[in-house]
Amino acid sequence: MGIPGLEKLQFWISIPFCSMYLVSLVGNSLLTFLICLEHSLHEPMYLFLAMLAMTDFLLSNTIMPKMLSLFWFQARNISFQACITQIFFVIFIFIIESTVLLAMAFDRYVAICFPLRYTMILKPSVIRNIGAFSVARALLFTSPFVFLVERLPFCGNNIIADTYCEQTKVSRLACADITANNIYTLVISFLSTGLDVFLISISYMFILQAVFRLPSRDAQLKALGTCSSHLCVILMFYLPAYLTVLISRLGCGVLLANLYVVVPPALNPIIYGVRTKQIRDIITSRLSRLGLHC
Repeated sequence: MGIPGLEKLQFWISIPFCSMYLVSLVGNSLLTFLICLEHSLHEPMYLFLAMLAMTDFLLSNTIMPKMLSLFWFQARNISFQACITQIFFVIFIFIIESTVLLAMAFDRYVAICFPLRYTMILKPSVIRNIGAFSVARALLFTSPFVFLVERLPFCGNNIIADTYCEQTKVSRLACADITANNIYTLVISFLSTGLDVFLISISYMFILQAVFRLPSRDAQLKALGTCSSHLCVILMFYLPAYLTVLISRLGCGVLLANLYVVVPPALNPIIYGVRTKQIRDIITSRLSRLGLHC
Protein backbone atom coordinates (compact mmCIF):
# COMPACT_ATOMS: atom_id res chain seq x y z
CA MET A 1 0.00 0.00 0.00
CA GLY A 2 3.00 2.33 0.10
CA ILE A 3 3.08 4.93 2.86
CA PRO A 4 -0.30 5.07 4.66
CA GLY A 5 -1.77 8.56 4.85
CA LEU A 6 0.57 9.94 2.20
CA GLU A 7 -0.84 8.20 -0.89
CA LYS A 8 -1.47 11.50 -2.70
CA LEU A 9 2.10 12.67 -2.08
CA GLN A 10 3.86 9.47 -3.04
CA PHE A 11 4.83 10.69 -6.52
CA TRP A 12 6.55 13.73 -4.99
CA ILE A 13 8.08 11.62 -2.23
CA SER A 14 9.58 9.43 -4.96
CA ILE A 15 11.74 12.32 -6.23
CA PRO A 16 14.07 12.56 -3.18
CA PHE A 17 13.92 8.79 -2.78
CA CYS A 18 14.99 8.25 -6.39
CA SER A 19 17.73 10.87 -6.00
CA MET A 20 19.12 9.10 -2.93
CA TYR A 21 18.88 5.76 -4.74
CA LEU A 22 20.97 7.10 -7.62
CA VAL A 23 23.49 8.61 -5.19
CA SER A 24 23.70 5.24 -3.42
CA LEU A 25 24.28 3.35 -6.68
CA VAL A 26 26.92 5.75 -7.97
CA GLY A 27 28.62 6.41 -4.62
CA ASN A 28 28.89 2.81 -3.47
CA SER A 29 29.91 1.53 -6.91
CA LEU A 30 32.58 4.23 -7.22
CA LEU A 31 33.90 3.54 -3.72
CA THR A 32 34.08 -0.22 -4.30
CA PHE A 33 35.84 0.07 -7.68
CA LEU A 34 38.21 2.72 -6.35
CA ILE A 35 39.31 0.53 -3.44
CA CYS A 36 39.66 -2.52 -5.71
CA LEU A 37 41.69 -0.67 -8.36
CA GLU A 38 43.88 1.53 -6.16
CA HIS A 39 46.69 -0.54 -4.66
CA SER A 40 47.38 2.05 -1.93
CA LEU A 41 43.87 1.41 -0.56
CA HIS A 42 44.43 -2.32 -0.08
CA GLU A 43 44.56 -1.86 3.68
CA PRO A 44 42.21 -3.44 6.25
CA MET A 45 40.28 -0.22 6.91
CA TYR A 46 39.50 0.33 3.22
CA LEU A 47 38.78 -3.34 2.51
CA PHE A 48 36.14 -3.29 5.25
CA LEU A 49 34.83 -0.07 3.72
CA ALA A 50 34.49 -1.86 0.36
CA MET A 51 32.46 -4.58 2.10
CA LEU A 52 30.21 -1.90 3.61
CA ALA A 53 29.75 -0.24 0.21
CA MET A 54 28.79 -3.56 -1.40
CA THR A 55 26.18 -4.30 1.27
CA ASP A 56 24.70 -0.80 0.90
CA PHE A 57 24.56 -1.29 -2.87
CA LEU A 58 22.72 -4.61 -2.45
CA LEU A 59 20.33 -3.23 0.18
CA SER A 60 19.30 -0.36 -2.11
CA ASN A 61 18.65 -2.73 -5.02
CA THR A 62 16.64 -5.10 -2.83
CA ILE A 63 14.10 -2.44 -1.88
CA MET A 64 14.20 0.61 -4.15
CA PRO A 65 13.15 -0.80 -7.58
CA LYS A 66 9.87 -2.17 -6.20
CA MET A 67 9.32 0.96 -4.10
CA LEU A 68 9.74 3.27 -7.09
CA SER A 69 7.49 1.12 -9.28
CA LEU A 70 4.83 1.45 -6.57
CA PHE A 71 5.25 5.23 -6.37
CA TRP A 72 5.37 5.82 -10.14
CA PHE A 73 3.20 3.09 -11.68
CA GLN A 74 0.97 2.04 -8.75
CA ALA A 75 2.44 -1.47 -9.03
CA ARG A 76 1.06 -2.62 -5.69
CA ASN A 77 1.03 -6.37 -6.28
CA ILE A 78 3.86 -8.71 -5.32
CA SER A 79 3.83 -12.50 -5.42
CA PHE A 80 4.23 -14.41 -2.19
CA GLN A 81 7.54 -15.96 -3.28
CA ALA A 82 8.91 -12.54 -4.33
CA CYS A 83 7.80 -11.18 -0.96
CA ILE A 84 9.60 -14.00 0.89
CA THR A 85 12.70 -13.40 -1.23
CA GLN A 86 12.68 -9.72 -0.35
CA ILE A 87 12.30 -10.51 3.37
CA PHE A 88 15.25 -12.89 3.15
CA PHE A 89 17.60 -10.44 1.45
CA VAL A 90 16.66 -7.46 3.65
CA ILE A 91 17.45 -9.40 6.84
CA PHE A 92 20.45 -11.13 5.25
CA ILE A 93 22.07 -7.85 4.15
CA PHE A 94 21.17 -6.11 7.40
CA ILE A 95 23.04 -8.77 9.45
CA ILE A 96 26.04 -8.67 7.09
CA GLU A 97 26.25 -4.88 7.41
CA SER A 98 26.03 -5.08 11.20
CA THR A 99 28.87 -7.63 11.21
CA VAL A 100 30.97 -5.42 8.91
CA LEU A 101 30.46 -2.44 11.23
CA LEU A 102 31.64 -4.60 14.13
CA ALA A 103 34.71 -5.60 12.09
CA MET A 104 35.40 -1.92 11.36
CA ALA A 105 35.24 -1.18 15.10
CA PHE A 106 37.73 -3.99 15.71
CA ASP A 107 39.92 -2.51 12.96
CA ARG A 108 39.97 0.90 14.71
CA TYR A 109 40.65 -0.82 18.06
CA VAL A 110 43.69 -2.64 16.67
CA ALA A 111 44.95 0.46 14.80
CA ILE A 112 44.86 2.64 17.93
CA CYS A 113 45.66 0.15 20.69
CA PHE A 114 48.19 -2.03 18.81
CA PRO A 115 49.51 0.19 15.98
CA LEU A 116 52.80 -1.69 15.59
CA ARG A 117 51.03 -5.02 15.21
CA TYR A 118 48.21 -3.70 12.98
CA THR A 119 49.26 -5.39 9.73
CA MET A 120 50.25 -8.58 11.56
CA ILE A 121 46.85 -8.94 13.25
CA LEU A 122 44.68 -7.91 10.29
CA LYS A 123 46.36 -9.94 7.58
CA PRO A 124 44.59 -10.44 4.21
CA SER A 125 43.64 -13.97 5.24
CA VAL A 126 42.01 -12.65 8.43
CA ILE A 127 40.01 -10.08 6.44
CA ARG A 128 38.84 -12.78 4.01
CA ASN A 129 37.78 -14.96 6.95
CA ILE A 130 35.85 -12.05 8.48
CA GLY A 131 34.05 -11.49 5.17
CA ALA A 132 33.20 -15.19 4.88
CA PHE A 133 32.06 -15.27 8.52
CA SER A 134 29.72 -12.29 7.99
CA VAL A 135 28.03 -14.06 5.04
CA ALA A 136 27.82 -17.43 6.84
CA ARG A 137 26.45 -15.78 9.98
CA ALA A 138 23.80 -13.90 8.02
CA LEU A 139 22.81 -17.04 6.11
CA LEU A 140 22.56 -19.09 9.31
CA PHE A 141 20.39 -16.50 11.08
CA THR A 142 18.21 -15.55 8.10
CA SER A 143 17.30 -18.94 6.59
CA PRO A 144 14.88 -19.93 9.40
CA PHE A 145 12.88 -16.75 8.76
CA VAL A 146 11.92 -18.10 5.32
CA PHE A 147 10.70 -21.38 6.85
CA LEU A 148 8.82 -19.61 9.66
CA VAL A 149 6.96 -17.30 7.27
CA GLU A 150 6.32 -19.89 4.55
CA ARG A 151 4.73 -22.34 7.01
CA LEU A 152 2.09 -19.77 8.01
CA PRO A 153 -1.42 -20.03 6.50
CA PHE A 154 -2.64 -16.80 4.84
CA CYS A 155 -6.40 -16.89 4.43
CA GLY A 156 -7.62 -13.35 4.94
CA ASN A 157 -6.10 -9.90 4.59
CA ASN A 158 -3.14 -9.80 2.20
CA ILE A 159 -2.44 -6.06 2.22
CA ILE A 160 0.90 -4.84 3.59
CA ALA A 161 0.83 -1.22 4.79
CA ASP A 162 4.37 -0.55 3.64
CA THR A 163 6.51 -0.13 0.53
CA TYR A 164 8.36 -3.45 0.90
CA CYS A 165 7.87 -6.83 2.56
CA GLU A 166 8.87 -6.51 6.18
CA GLN A 167 8.95 -9.81 8.08
CA THR A 168 6.91 -8.72 11.10
CA LYS A 169 4.13 -7.10 9.03
CA VAL A 170 3.85 -10.10 6.72
CA SER A 171 3.67 -12.51 9.69
CA ARG A 172 0.86 -10.46 11.25
CA LEU A 173 -1.32 -11.16 8.20
CA ALA A 174 -1.32 -14.91 8.94
CA CYS A 175 -4.36 -16.75 10.24
CA ALA A 176 -2.31 -18.55 12.88
CA ASP A 177 -0.28 -18.13 16.02
CA ILE A 178 2.97 -16.27 15.25
CA THR A 179 4.57 -16.64 18.68
CA ALA A 180 7.44 -18.71 17.25
CA ASN A 181 8.13 -15.99 14.67
CA ASN A 182 8.15 -13.28 17.34
CA ILE A 183 10.43 -15.26 19.66
CA TYR A 184 12.87 -16.04 16.86
CA THR A 185 12.91 -12.37 15.81
CA LEU A 186 13.80 -11.30 19.35
CA VAL A 187 16.48 -13.98 19.71
CA ILE A 188 18.13 -13.12 16.40
CA SER A 189 17.93 -9.38 17.12
CA PHE A 190 19.83 -10.03 20.34
CA LEU A 191 22.38 -12.41 18.80
CA SER A 192 23.07 -10.21 15.77
CA THR A 193 22.61 -6.44 16.08
CA GLY A 194 22.24 -6.46 19.87
CA LEU A 195 25.47 -8.39 20.38
CA ASP A 196 27.23 -6.30 17.72
CA VAL A 197 26.26 -3.02 19.40
CA PHE A 198 27.53 -4.37 22.74
CA LEU A 199 30.88 -5.45 21.25
CA ILE A 200 31.25 -2.17 19.35
CA SER A 201 30.67 -0.30 22.62
CA ILE A 202 33.35 -2.40 24.34
CA SER A 203 35.77 -1.69 21.48
CA TYR A 204 35.25 2.05 21.79
CA MET A 205 35.72 1.91 25.55
CA PHE A 206 39.20 0.45 24.99
CA ILE A 207 39.81 2.95 22.17
CA LEU A 208 38.95 5.92 24.41
CA GLN A 209 41.18 4.57 27.19
CA ALA A 210 44.08 4.30 24.73
CA VAL A 211 43.40 7.75 23.25
CA PHE A 212 43.34 9.53 26.61
CA ARG A 213 46.70 7.96 27.48
CA LEU A 214 48.32 9.66 24.49
CA PRO A 215 50.78 12.42 25.52
CA SER A 216 49.45 15.37 23.48
CA ARG A 217 46.05 16.77 22.64
CA ASP A 218 46.92 16.83 18.93
CA ALA A 219 47.67 13.12 19.02
CA GLN A 220 44.38 12.48 20.82
CA LEU A 221 42.39 14.47 18.26
CA LYS A 222 44.16 12.76 15.36
CA ALA A 223 43.38 9.32 16.80
CA LEU A 224 39.74 10.23 17.39
CA GLY A 225 39.57 11.67 13.87
CA THR A 226 40.32 8.25 12.40
CA CYS A 227 37.18 6.94 14.16
CA SER A 228 34.83 9.82 13.32
CA SER A 229 33.56 8.46 9.98
CA HIS A 230 32.92 5.04 11.49
CA LEU A 231 31.02 6.58 14.42
CA CYS A 232 28.81 8.60 12.04
CA VAL A 233 27.97 5.46 10.04
CA ILE A 234 27.25 3.48 13.22
CA LEU A 235 24.84 6.13 14.48
CA MET A 236 23.08 6.29 11.10
CA PHE A 237 22.75 2.50 10.97
CA TYR A 238 21.67 1.55 14.50
CA LEU A 239 19.88 4.62 15.88
CA PRO A 240 17.17 4.86 13.17
CA ALA A 241 16.77 1.07 13.30
CA TYR A 242 15.89 1.09 16.98
CA LEU A 243 13.75 4.21 16.59
CA THR A 244 11.87 2.51 13.75
CA VAL A 245 11.18 -0.57 15.89
CA LEU A 246 10.05 1.62 18.80
CA ILE A 247 7.76 3.81 16.69
CA SER A 248 6.33 0.85 14.74
CA ARG A 249 5.11 -0.56 18.07
CA LEU A 250 2.95 2.54 18.26
CA GLY A 251 1.44 1.82 14.83
CA CYS A 252 3.34 4.39 12.77
CA GLY A 253 6.80 5.01 11.49
CA VAL A 254 6.48 3.69 7.92
CA LEU A 255 8.07 6.83 6.47
CA LEU A 256 10.95 6.62 8.98
CA ALA A 257 11.43 2.93 8.15
CA ASN A 258 11.68 3.80 4.46
CA LEU A 259 14.10 6.64 5.10
CA TYR A 260 16.19 4.25 7.16
CA VAL A 261 16.76 1.85 4.25
CA VAL A 262 17.38 4.70 1.76
CA VAL A 263 19.40 7.40 3.55
CA PRO A 264 22.36 5.46 5.08
CA PRO A 265 23.32 3.71 1.80
CA ALA A 266 23.35 7.13 0.11
CA LEU A 267 25.26 8.97 2.85
CA ASN A 268 27.85 6.34 3.80
CA PRO A 269 30.04 6.74 0.69
CA ILE A 270 29.76 10.54 0.97
CA ILE A 271 30.84 10.48 4.62
CA TYR A 272 33.87 8.31 3.91
CA GLY A 273 34.68 10.13 0.67
CA VAL A 274 34.64 13.55 2.35
CA ARG A 275 36.17 12.67 5.73
CA THR A 276 38.86 10.20 4.62
CA LYS A 277 41.82 12.18 3.29
CA GLN A 278 43.40 9.34 1.32
CA ILE A 279 40.18 8.58 -0.58
CA ARG A 280 39.53 12.28 -1.13
CA ASP A 281 43.04 12.83 -2.50
CA ILE A 282 42.78 9.86 -4.88
CA ILE A 283 39.40 11.01 -6.23
CA THR A 284 40.73 14.56 -6.69
CA SER A 285 43.84 13.22 -8.44
CA ARG A 286 41.86 11.05 -10.83
CA LEU A 287 39.41 13.86 -11.62
CA SER A 288 42.29 16.25 -12.33
CA ARG A 289 43.83 13.71 -14.72
CA LEU A 290 40.52 13.45 -16.56
CA GLY A 291 40.45 17.23 -16.77
CA LEU A 292 43.93 17.31 -18.26
CA HIS A 293 43.06 14.67 -20.83
CA CYS A 294 39.97 16.61 -21.83
